[in-house]
Amino acid sequence: MDQAEGLRNLVTNPAVSAGLVDRRDKPMGQGPKVISVSSGKGGVGKTNIVANLGLAFSQLGKKVLVLDADLGLANIDVLLGLNSRYTIEHLLKMEKRFSDILIKGPGGMSIIPAGSGVLELVNLNEEQKLFLLNEFDQHADLWDLLLIDTAAGISSNVIYFNTAAHDCMIIATPEPTSITDAYALIKILSMKHSRKEFMILVNQVSGEKEAKEVFKKINKVVDRFLGSLSLDYLGFIPFDENVSKAVRFQKAVLEIYPRSPSSRSFTELAKLIDEKPLGDKGNGNVQFFWKKLLQSTREG
Repeated sequence: MDQAEGLRNLVTNPAVSAGLVDRRDKPMGQGPKVISVSSGKGGVGKTNIVANLGLAFSQLGKKVLVLDADLGLANIDVLLGLNSRYTIEHLLKMEKRFSDILIKGPGGMSIIPAGSGVLELVNLNEEQKLFLLNEFDQHADLWDLLLIDTAAGISSNVIYFNTAAHDCMIIATPEPTSITDAYALIKILSMKHSRKEFMILVNQVSGEKEAKEVFKKINKVVDRFLGSLSLDYLGFIPFDENVSKAVRFQKAVLEIYPRSPSSRSFTELAKLIDEKPLGDKGNGNVQFFWKKLLQSTREG
């Protein structure tokens, strides 16, 4: 499929007519900012952060697409109590179209759900990546922001999603294992894949003092062993009992407890990121993201 045909498909895209996305006031060719959200270890609240950050951006008037990139273990749709009849697995098997698998989340954000318990999705081959490149390329102009919720750890999928994104956000908590594993992820991305800029968000802390201590520990070991990397402290999400309550209700805390401490932090975080320039300038669109993704896998 050539680019001209892709653009024609955009004009008649079923996702637009179905109300899943809104392309009003969106200039053609101006694709989304791409941010990967990762953690060295699981259990740090990464998916919860993606869900609430996506809602916070939506409340700022941004058109948000969330990719659940833990491709073999679906998370975000379950967290938000959403019914995902079709997933990225159906798209890769060409059983469904891109617009068929999109589901609408809180605030009107769009979500691409992952498959659950699908081993074949854990490590995508190059043919599958080329197919996804074409699909995302056709729909790039529909969103302002693409948030990628990667799996935890250092799998090949995690590495190439982080390598390709404009900005890479690493989530850490005060737990020593979380700090150690966050450093391990930064080390691999910087030494083997030339990633030089990282945003650090600290989760589940009592306040700014504890959050800055976590950041200082990560920054200290990075300075000692990895040299001149840029670590940008984004702030913190405080420990908030309303977060666990929202999880039990399968809702975003920002949706049902908008005045809670964590909700206020998500709103401020979205404003902060929205005002930041792109970490890796690229050409500012999603085509850049997928081209870098393919380059990283070929080089690896």
